[in-house]
Amino acid sequence: MQAEDKKYYTPEEYLDFEVNSEERHEYIDGEIVLMTGGLPNHNQIVGNLSAALNIALKRQPYQVFVADQRLWIPKKRIHTYPDVMVVQGELVFQQGRRDTITNPLIIAEVLSDSTRNYDKDAKFSAYRTMGSFQEYLLIEQHTMHVEQFFKTDNKRWTFAEYDDADETISLNSISFQITLADIYDKVEFEVIESSED
Repeated sequence: MQAEDKKYYTPEEYLDFEVNSEERHEYIDGEIVLMTGGLPNHNQIVGNLSAALNIALKRQPYQVFVADQRLWIPKKRIHTYPDVMVVQGELVFQQGRRDTITNPLIIAEVLSDSTRNYDKDAKFSAYRTMGSFQEYLLIEQHTMHVEQFFKTDNKRWTFAEYDDADETISLNSISFQITLADIYDKVEFEVIESSED
């Protein structure tokens, strides 16, 4: 078998393509990658978290973005669409753009089977190259489990995890708390039936 030649694109070529596309794509250092649609659980979790953040941050100098806001990570040459993103103060745009921001404070990603490893490893590593980025939530959609990372010092991050409906997550970079019960409100987990012989 012969390996297929991949076509590599400049960030400008990607943006020209993306603004005219009916589907969303990520750009990862020259490659354009189609983003798949989310399952109902994924969308419910994103909606629950973003609604709670919007209410808590009302009339404060923060903006909450959901899924369709493009982010540029210049040091890694990545354009992506985080599930939930909080920006503090004025938006900082990619040079020459008004549709792509570069200064997230908090990012939350809802994990799917196809993106779990990327979100936990390479994507988190890329996010950490942005000076404004201070906090990361990784939220499972098939079971009740949230991982929280927050920056405590230059290149130092603290980790916490939650898996009980009564537990409360307190963000460190803003004044905000939410229970797992509220994050997972109306989320239906599949029941795996055991077969009895």
